[in-house]
Amino acid sequence: MRSRWRLGPAVGALLLALAALAALATPARALERNFAGSAQLDYHFVPTSRQAKAFPSAFDGFTMELAGKLAVDFSERVSANMKVCFGCHGFEADMMYFDFRVADELNFRVGRFSPSFGAFNLRHDPANHRLSDKPLPYDMGRMLRMRQWNMSVLPSPFPDNGIEIDGSTFIGQSTQLDYAVYGVTGFKADARPLDVDFTLSRSPVTYYVDNNARPTVGGRAALTHRLGESSDVTLGASGMFGTYDPENRQTYLIYGADLSFRFGDTNLRAEYLARRTTFDTSDAAAFKYVVADARGDFFMKHGAYAEIEQALTPELDLIGRVDGMLRIGNIEAASELTRRAAVLRYTVGTAYAIERGLRVKLSTELWDFSNRDVTSGRTIDLSMHAALAGSF
Repeated sequence: MRSRWRLGPAVGALLLALAALAALATPARALERNFAGSAQLDYHFVPTSRQAKAFPSAFDGFTMELAGKLAVDFSERVSANMKVCFGCHGFEADMMYFDFRVADELNFRVGRFSPSFGAFNLRHDPANHRLSDKPLPYDMGRMLRMRQWNMSVLPSPFPDNGIEIDGSTFIGQSTQLDYAVYGVTGFKADARPLDVDFTLSRSPVTYYVDNNARPTVGGRAALTHRLGESSDVTLGASGMFGTYDPENRQTYLIYGADLSFRFGDTNLRAEYLARRTTFDTSDAAAFKYVVADARGDFFMKHGAYAEIEQALTPELDLIGRVDGMLRIGNIEAASELTRRAAVLRYTVGTAYAIERGLRVKLSTELWDFSNRDVTSGRTIDLSMHAALAGSF
């Protein structure tokens, strides 16, 4: 616990030092500097939860997310970015990397960053999406019964240490191809794991280093076709693969596809991703079901969402989203889930711009679980969000 609190001042001091160095730079070096940030205060209320309190199975009440980013362009080819964020996990260095751009088609990124995967991660900051909560496949802490599910398919953001090669090029006059390939530290767990330990993967307690000396590799490719002056369509595919235990015996494979349309003031988005995770079967008593001899050492977790975002006026947006997850496979004996567990969520929300850079978000979520809650006996839950989000 003490190491977590020491991390905040250390990261804050580093950010201030970088800002001071950028500010003191001489005009002769012609550095271009930019500082930006975003913040969101959200209140999450779950009236159907036992005693109207969801914690520790979900984060309800007030939660705060904030981020500050410093970008410095040293030349036309070299730049650096640093971002510090604060959330339920405390302070963390979300990014600290250098870019060396040979050309638009070839860029080298080295340091700490979120590797390219999926479409939502590009807009994971709360100021960049209109609802308080992330889509279920990328959820990090706000989903109900998150302890039972061990988070989502791929909690976003997922900053990591490594190197990425990316670039973009045009095909004809109206089609753009973006690509990225990378090698990063990857997710972690202790020896003989049953699943990825997302807390350990981003905790300073065991240092921000690889636990098995083998990188996770992955990539993404996306095609964007311009349909008109204010309309376009984007199709993308992503994947990553690596080991997550100290002995390099257990693996995870994450893959997905995304499709988005923009027609003037209307945005339509859909995304699917899945994670295949192997686990240690040496202790059969650790599982709820008999471990199969063939193909019994892994589980699948699928996730998807579809949403529409419609601007009714320049200040008011209406948002509708349907998302869900499906887990198939054996599970630890103490879990409340079954071999085949599912959750669906239906969300309706609005976002109103009070002033430039300041927005109020209101949303209501209806949850439908395949398994009954052991304390309330419910399969249906209701939750509500009220948030204030801003950017600068």
